[in-house]
Amino acid sequence: MKMFLISDNVDTYTGMRLAGVEGVVVHEEDELRAELEKVMRDKEIGIVLLTEKFGRDFPELVNEAKSSCRVPLFVEIPDRHGTGRTRNYIADYVN
Repeated sequence: MKMFLISDNVDTYTGMRLAGVEGVVVHEEDELRAELEKVMRDKEIGIVLLTEKFGRDFPELVNEAKSSCRVPLFVEIPDRHGTGRTRNYIADYVN
């Protein structure tokens, strides 16, 4: 099974690509919906990483995807748009 990233920014996408994770960058709700539908149909994808901004901006869409199927597993990951976190939150999270 593969991991796949759906990101709202190029920085996270680039970092994950360097780690070998395929993905896309989207900004609009309709783009996110289309990508979620696409990954749910792809039987090779076991984990979908979503930048946390999607959970804040489109919670209904993200929650629907999370609850509608067992595979893939949807995981929200921190990014540079963190909410109310310390300045070094991502570095601390990685450590």
